[in-house]
This record gives sequence, structure tokens and C-alpha cells, in this order.
Amino acid sequence: MGEFEKSISFDGRDIGLKIGLLAPQAGGSVLLQSGDTSVLVTATRSQARDGIDFLPLTVDYEERLYAAGRIPGGIMRREGRPPERTILTSRLIDRPLRPLFPSWLRDDLQVVATTLSIDELVPPDVLAVTGASIATLLAGIPFNGPMAAVRVGLVGDDFVINPTYAEIDAGDLDLVVAGSPDGVIMVEAGANQLPERDIIEAIEFGYEAVQDLIRAQQELMTELGLKIVHENPPEVDQTLANFIRDRATADIKKILAQFEFTKTERDAALDEIKAGVVSAIAELAEDDGIRTAATANGKALGNTFKEITKELMRRQIVEDNVRVDGRKLDQVRPVSCQVGIIPKRVHGTGLFNRGLTQVLSACTLGTPGDTQTLTDDLQPDQYKRYMHHYNFPPYSVGETKPLRAPGRREIGHGALAERAMLPVLPTKHEFPYAIRVVSEVLSSNGSTSMGSVCGSTLSLMDAGVPIKKPVSGAAMGLIKEGDEVRILTDIQGIEDFLGDMDFKVAGTDSGITALQMDMKISGLSLEVIAQAVNQAKPARLHILEKMLACISEPRSEMSPYAPRLLTIKIDSDMIGLVIGPGGKTIKGITEETGAKIDIEDDGTVTISAVDENKAKRARAIIQGMTRKLNEGDVYAGRVTRIIPIGAFVEFLPGKEGMVHISQLADYRVGKVEDEVAVGDEVIIKVREIDQKGRINLTRLGIHPDQAAAAREAATK
Repeated sequence: MGEFEKSISFDGRDIGLKIGLLAPQAGGSVLLQSGDTSVLVTATRSQARDGIDFLPLTVDYEERLYAAGRIPGGIMRREGRPPERTILTSRLIDRPLRPLFPSWLRDDLQVVATTLSIDELVPPDVLAVTGASIATLLAGIPFNGPMAAVRVGLVGDDFVINPTYAEIDAGDLDLVVAGSPDGVIMVEAGANQLPERDIIEAIEFGYEAVQDLIRAQQELMTELGLKIVHENPPEVDQTLANFIRDRATADIKKILAQFEFTKTERDAALDEIKAGVVSAIAELAEDDGIRTAATANGKALGNTFKEITKELMRRQIVEDNVRVDGRKLDQVRPVSCQVGIIPKRVHGTGLFNRGLTQVLSACTLGTPGDTQTLTDDLQPDQYKRYMHHYNFPPYSVGETKPLRAPGRREIGHGALAERAMLPVLPTKHEFPYAIRVVSEVLSSNGSTSMGSVCGSTLSLMDAGVPIKKPVSGAAMGLIKEGDEVRILTDIQGIEDFLGDMDFKVAGTDSGITALQMDMKISGLSLEVIAQAVNQAKPARLHILEKMLACISEPRSEMSPYAPRLLTIKIDSDMIGLVIGPGGKTIKGITEETGAKIDIEDDGTVTISAVDENKAKRARAIIQGMTRKLNEGDVYAGRVTRIIPIGAFVEFLPGKEGMVHISQLADYRVGKVEDEVAVGDEVIIKVREIDQKGRINLTRLGIHPDQAAAAREAATK
């Protein structure tokens, strides 16, 4: 296939497609361009490896700093480990793409999206999602697409498709909708406490635009003379599967109906049934086809056992409207909360339990200097003041495995909880602290990300962070069998694993702050999505009520080990004076007082110390250094040194002037030492500030009332 170009006119903006120009040896490749943002997306298929019983799909999003005309920092001067936002974009591409591949496909698939150029108007992530669909179609990979994604913003009262970075920051909504011809596949959003009806309207608005992009891809395939590939699944010998069904179905059904079983008891009972099937197969004759099949494919038994469990669990929900733990479809598991369970050297803690899911969140308050600097990606944001990190150790699910660096799942769950809390955090002006929350998943049985949201709220309130409103979250599930649909509230692990949807909704009692929907089927109608969003609200409010019963509002006092911050504003032309040559002055203040000092370009100075008195001392020094003096101002000061022609007096922290011998008294003074000594407290008046900035003081002409006011001011 030669080079081919196509332009898609889309919501007042053109998206240019170039096919066959770049990456000719990839299975399929497309260069998408909108404005000055260009993204190359490739999809490649390799033969299946032996023993693989899942879809080995790898999705990578790559950012090159040359795309923004920048050279990477560091010794190597090249891109290194992908930053978090790059990983989140990889997940954004993967999540709507994965459910559209046939469940039987075992070939190695890799999709790589590389941002080659970026401007300040067009974010590349949604372009990369749509590009992944086009590249997959061009590669001839079996695919239930096309698929496309758009971003929806809210500017004023109007929804906007694919808003600019500035519109995203200024608006109350940042929502990404991905869909296929069958419906919505993925939703991800951050919102400023928007009501459910607005979120539903935004999803509908976005899906209408998605359909335009889907039609454009269908037209592209027609123009290229290509067809979307739909391969038939490979034939499978059902002899072993039928044997397992005959032996295990009745027993599995009984176990799933034992509503009083805990997760551990249920898993143990199912493992016992599986072991019985294995024993039965082992007792068969050597030449029996069942034993031969089981030997040839060791994973076939486990897969079939899972399929039987899935079918029976889903049938129980659809036919009987009852779940494996006996709950109603809209019922939340038992909730309990605690705060302050760790000594106050940890600034705030919250322990959240929902069923067997348990999350411990710890909040740390830091200085402005602890703000995370974002210099290794292409996004316009340079700093992150609130950081949420999520850890999922193997013991949380009763397993053992090596501990590694956070994976994509941990990073994604942490980002979702972070997004849920951002709308309720105080502004930097109101609360100048950098804030980090770490959520430790201590036990997992479904919806740990929403447990992290709840635990974060508790820990922030325990730390005394004045959040605007508390945030809670719930995960919704779905069972779809033909035309029968059941929405599940607060899904547990088995319902997530064997269900069709994981829909996480977080928010306050006023509205939604974050949501994330992932599908395991090829699409969902807007009506069902609306039902899930609305069904999540009473669950969120129920959980929120339990949280508020534990702690009703942020604590009025912070941990004694949290830094105390004092903020002052100085003229920007005074910044150099405070810093001093080579940082000498500011280092000296830090050494003298033990306080940490951060200065911003606009002249905002933040002083921090665990001991508030140290912070006050540093503040007084900086205020003294930067205070503009007027001739005639009267101060109380202390003599610091004496020379033959006068005495030096420090009258403000870090600021001193000289009283000439002729200005010490209203009579002739023979020697300076006859009038004052080092350490004496004296009342002085600013007589003159010369052209070199030297301050000349006097003790003459000071009214008693001025002297009294100066003494009083010095004691404050």
C-alpha cells in the first residue's frame, strides 16, 4: 500500500491522517496531526507463544522532549524511565482497546504511540487512542472496532469537544469518552463536584462525537479497499470441558449459594472441587482422550473451571437478583472507619474498611519546597502540590511475590484517587502546604481505589487540612446476559473478575469529582451508564455518612510534628537582598533560626519550622531586611558594636544603622562609651538614608509618645 492522506473535519478542527509514510515495516501505522500536535501510532502482531492462555497485548505511549523543542536533563541527556503521566496515557489507550480483541486471540500484539510534536492547544492523548484503532485496523488484526475517543470540557455552561489545555484548566470538567459502534467502552473524568445529570449529558455529548470518528474510520477502510478483519475462533476439543462441567457444575453452584461463606472459605471450597476433578481425571485410563487433553494443556482445566464459575455466578445474579455474599444488587458491604491510629509523627491517618477491603492512608504535610517538579514530560503543568501514591503489596490478597517498583495499575489507581480529591483541596493561598497521601492496601476484595479515596479523605481531615468537603467513592459492576442487565453496587473481587464492568464513581454530597469506567464487553448503552451513575449516588452518600460519624470535620490543630508555615509578601526587587550573593544571606538566616525558607518569583516568602517560634524569628528577620524605611520612623533597638565616631544599632531583625557621636545626646559627648555600651537597648529615629543605602540614626528629637510606641512594638 502506497502513501495515503485523509483529512477528517471534526468539531471545527481538522485531523490529518497520513498512512504509509512512516514505519513501513510495522503491521499498521498512521500519523495523526491536529494543529501542531503530531502522533505516530503503530500496531504489530507476532505469532502466539506456547503456553499463553491470555491476550498478550502491550500498549506503550512514548513522549520525546524534542516534540516541545526541549533537551532532557540529567547526565545522559536522553529520555529515561517514563514519567507517571506517560504511563497514564498508555493505560488510557489500552483500556478501550483491549476489550475489542476476540477473547480467544493469543498472538502477541503491541501498540506504540509516539508524540513527535506538540503545541499548547491540542493534547495528544485522545489522538493516540483513536490512532490505536486505525493502526490496528490497518494491521489486519481481528478487531471488533473501529474505536475512537474524545475529550469533553465544560467552559461556562457549554460542553466543548477536545478543549485546549487552557480550557481544561479553567473549566469544571475533564472527561474522556471512548466508544465503539456497540456503545461506550471507557469513561474517565475529573469534575468539580458536578451533579450526576451533567456528567451523563457530557458522556452522551462525547459519544456523539465518537460516532463521527468511527464513521470516518469506516470510510477510510472503504477508500483503502480494506475490510475489518473478523477471524473465526480456533476449533477446540470440548471433551475435557464437558467432563469438567459434568463433574463440577452442581458442586460449584452449591458453593456460590453459600452466602455465609467468607471469601477465604469460598475460595477454599472451590479449590477443593477443582482438586476433586483433577483426581477424577488422574483415575481415568491412560488412553482416555480426557486425560490426554488435560496432559496436553495443563491450563485447560483451570480455564474451564473459571468459565463454569463465571456462568453460574452471573446466572444467579440475573435470575435470582442475589449475589454470592447474599447482598441485594444495590447493597453496600459493612463499612467502618478510624482516624489517628498511628502516632502523630505521621501527620494524619485514616483506616477505611469496606467488607474485606482495607486501606490505610497516611497524610504528610510539607513545605512549598516539597512540591513535585514536573519537568520530564510534555504537559504544560510544571508543579504538583498534591500527590497521592497507592501501594498494593502481595499480602493484601494472601499471596507471596517479590516487591517491585509501582506498576501501571498502582500508578493508575493512585492517579484516580488524586483526581478525586483535587477539587476539594484548599487553595495554595489558603493552605500553602505541599500535601502527600500514601494509601497502603492492607487487604483487597474489590474497589481498593475507591477505598483509597475514602481513606485519603479521613487522613486529610485527621491532619487538619481544611478540605472544602469530604469525598467518598463506590465501584459499580455490571452483568449483561443478552438483553438482561444487572447493575451491582460496591462490587467485590469475584464480581469484578467475572463481571462485565468496573465503574468507579467518587464525589461529595454535592456532586462527582472523579469517575472511571472500564468494560470487558464491546460497548454499553448510554441508558445503562446513566443507571450506573445514578445508582452510585446513594452508595456514596451511605459511605460518606459512615466516614463523617468517625470524623465530622478537619481537625482545628495539626500534628505537633507538622511544619508550621508563615507566609509574607515582599517586593520582588527585594528577593535578591534576602537571598544574598550565592545564597549567603538566606543560608545564614536558616542556620541562625533553623527555619526553612522558600521564595517564589512574585515575592511570596514561605517560612517553615516544626517549632513555630523559629519560623517567627526568621519572619522577623526577613521583614526587617525588606521593610522600607522612612525618615523620622522611631524604633527600639540594641547596640551591636561601637567605633570611635559612633554606635551601630540593630533596630529591626537583620537591619542596623549608625548613630553618630554627635547624635547620641543633646550635649557634647566626649567618648561613645560614656553614653552607650554594647547590648544597651536604645530608642532611635531614622535621620537619613544616604545615596549608598546607609542608614543614619539619631537619639535626638524623639517625643516620649513615639518612644513608648516603639518599645511596645518591640515586645510584639
